[in-house]
Parts: sequence; C-alpha cells; structure tokens
Amino acid sequence: MKRLLAAPLVSSLALLPAALALLPQAALAHPGHGAAIGAEAGFLHPLMGADHVLAMVAVGLLAALRGGRALWALPLSFLVLMSAGAGLGMAGVALPYAETGIALSIVVFGVAAIVGLRAPVALLASLVGVFAVFHGYAHGAEMPETASGLSFGFGFLAATALLHAAGLGLGIAAARLDAARAAPALGACVAAAGLALLALPA
Repeated sequence: MKRLLAAPLVSSLALLPAALALLPQAALAHPGHGAAIGAEAGFLHPLMGADHVLAMVAVGLLAALRGGRALWALPLSFLVLMSAGAGLGMAGVALPYAETGIALSIVVFGVAAIVGLRAPVALLASLVGVFAVFHGYAHGAEMPETASGLSFGFGFLAATALLHAAGLGLGIAAARLDAARAAPALGACVAAAGLALLALPA
C-alpha cells in the first residue's frame, strides 16, 4: 500500500525536467516584479523563479530524508548564508557564475539526496550554505530600486522558509511511505530538473 501511495509522488516529480524545458522564461525569472516594493517584492522574488523554488524545496527535502539535526541545521544554514549573499548583491560586489551556481545547486542537492543521507550533518549544512550564497546574491543584486533592503530581505527569507517547509513535508511524507526508495527516486528527479535548467539558454 505504501509503495502504491509513493509512486504518484515520485512520478509527479519526474515530470519536472520536461516542464522546465518547456518553460524557459519561467525557469529563470529573476528581474524585479513591477510596482511591488519592500517585503512584497522580497517574498515574490524566490517564488517567481523555478530554479529558486526547486533549490529551496530540495533543501527541505534533503533535510527530511537525512533526519535528526539536519531537520533544522540545513534550512538554517541556507537562510544564514543566503542573507550573506544578499548583502554582497546589495553592495554591488561581483559574484561570477551566480546563475550557474544556482542551477548547479539543484543538481548537487539532488545527488546529495541519493548518496549523502549518511554524510555528517555539518558537511551537508556547509554544502547547502555555499550554494545559498548564490541564491542570496541573486535576490540582493536584483532588488527593485523602490524596495527597502530590510523589508525586502525579510520577504525573501519568509518565502525561503516557506519553501523549505514544503520540502520538509514532502520528504517526511515520502520517507514514511517508503524510505528506501524515496531518497534515490526523489533525488534523481531533483537532479534531473537541475540539469534541465543548466541546459536552458541564458
């Protein structure tokens, strides 16, 4: 019964690479969001890019599949280092290959879900944190001129935490249904989605 319930979950994620290939404009939607200002603009920014959404959900997914201290350590590491990256972006500091780093993060998080479930939590948190810098940089560098830095930051932190929570819920549900099969199957779907994003034209 559990395997029957897990199958639709994995199958739906398996469609992500194809969906991203058909939606190149939505996959990397990072510019400002019209007249939105402050917290509203910050909250919308992660939600308007499929690469941000996938990576942040993948962090929660990886944390849930690893379990234990990873449940809070991985999301916290991402939020802290993402804030640091946002500071770099707001300050105008150049960070080469930021978009590539964002897309690559999805691949790495997916692979980690496949092979890294027994890795030390500190290692996984460090890995998550390194890539979080790229995501934060994109948020900071593309902050609308009308936005307040502090409220904009609170906005994208709130959206990120929400996406982490969604990934945690997905991972916990998948692990309860069939832990042995969930990690490699979901990890492979996430990694494939990341590769699809890397293949999209800039």
